[in-house]
Amino acid sequence: MRVLAIDTALGACAACVLEKGAAEPLAHESLTIDRGHAEALLPLVERVVAHSEGGFAALSRVAVTVGPGSFTGLRVGIAAARAIGLAAKIPVVGVTTLSALLAPLVAREENRFLAAAIDARHGHVFFQVVAAGGRTVIPPRHLSVRDAARAIGAGPVTLSGSGAPAVAAEALSLGTDAVVGEVAPAPSILWVARLGLAADPAAALPKPFYLRSPDARPQNHVSLPRR
Repeated sequence: MRVLAIDTALGACAACVLEKGAAEPLAHESLTIDRGHAEALLPLVERVVAHSEGGFAALSRVAVTVGPGSFTGLRVGIAAARAIGLAAKIPVVGVTTLSALLAPLVAREENRFLAAAIDARHGHVFFQVVAAGGRTVIPPRHLSVRDAARAIGAGPVTLSGSGAPAVAAEALSLGTDAVVGEVAPAPSILWVARLGLAADPAAALPKPFYLRSPDARPQNHVSLPRR
């Protein structure tokens, strides 16, 4: 089985092609960007697939990050993944960004709580905590940094993600044993691919996973008067 993984949900535009059972992808590319995913994604995907033998015809499924993250970015990735899946007649599965951040921590089998924290701005994070082995302790939530730190309890905890330093600092101030693992603008595209290979297409649907409403609001106070 071969998967094309796509990530545009956070601060990267990335894709890779991974064969089931392989330690490394057949091809991969990642750009660190906050904006411009729509323009960068399709050329990047074409380059990645072109460097894997068999091209699009050899793919078995597509995996795409579905959030939480940038409303615009994740819609770009999901739309592209669905289009590729439709054209290639293969299933498309969704992978949450929090799961992709937690996966490498779980793989290390640390005897600690493991937390993913994504900076959601304005003093908040997208947050999830699992125990060793991947058992969910705190399901995905949108919390203030302080509430996330309090939710951890006594720990010990290892945190990953762009919001990890802020939550760890708050947790330490509360006396919690907290350490920061990897801080990256986006999850590893390799782990998105690995989770995509393991996902059930009937359950892991490629649709946006939102934990809060959009920041943008209609500016009714500046609307033009009707004539």
